[in-house]
Amino acid sequence: MALIRIDQPDDPRIAGFRDIRERDLTGRLGMFLAEGEVVLNVLMSDRSLCRPVALLLDIKRVDGLAGLLARVTEGTPVYVASQAVLDRIAGFHLHRGILALGEKPPARTLEACLEGMGPDAVVVAACGIGNHDNMGGVLRNAAAFGAGAVLLDAHCCDPFYRKAIRVSVGAALRTPMATGLDPLAMVERLKAAGFRVLALTPGASDPLDAMPRGGKIAIVLGPEGPGLSAALLERCQPVGIPMSGGFDSLNVSVACGIALHHFTRRA
Repeated sequence: MALIRIDQPDDPRIAGFRDIRERDLTGRLGMFLAEGEVVLNVLMSDRSLCRPVALLLDIKRVDGLAGLLARVTEGTPVYVASQAVLDRIAGFHLHRGILALGEKPPARTLEACLEGMGPDAVVVAACGIGNHDNMGGVLRNAAAFGAGAVLLDAHCCDPFYRKAIRVSVGAALRTPMATGLDPLAMVERLKAAGFRVLALTPGASDPLDAMPRGGKIAIVLGPEGPGLSAALLERCQPVGIPMSGGFDSLNVSVACGIALHHFTRRA
């Protein structure tokens, strides 16, 4: 595999990597940027739903990435640059020295995500999750506990934002997802598909640990602070996680992990 040396930050061949933070805000027309060795390993794995388009590496990292680079498919350019040039391309100090430009997977419908799921499938339905750290944590939990899909309403942030991908440790690249959904219609369609739809909310009277396992289950998550809307809660079974000392809330990704562990754990 031939490495392509980049000596000037304005080289047109690496335009997709330039000024990362500014372009993160405006989108990349079906592309995303991933950073770090762990995420790159997921992108290059058989589990990835995304296609790598190009790599840009600190030239000092190349020898240590020999095994990973051996998996790069023919036709995928691998650019290398000094740390100084890499930082000028990115627009900030890129201490990991590893970037990949990838192509998002084709959009999926909710029905396509649910197709073929078994009788005990568990999915996550997120509504209004606007924080990229929380989004990454939700996706990481979904992968760790074997959720069949993550369904995102139209008010969620982009799961392929660079920070969300990084926090998910690459789970965003391998998790079946449907995005841009109407939250109320999503719940009704899950019910029609045979799912028991449970909404995590601090005000619920039914505790999570009393919920029976088994059957198709959808865990609905809302944003921290405002939580899920009353209209949405009316269509779900509200479920809470009991806490101590009068404390009544958890980070949404933590609550997601606790609920997924409960419903995916087998006696």
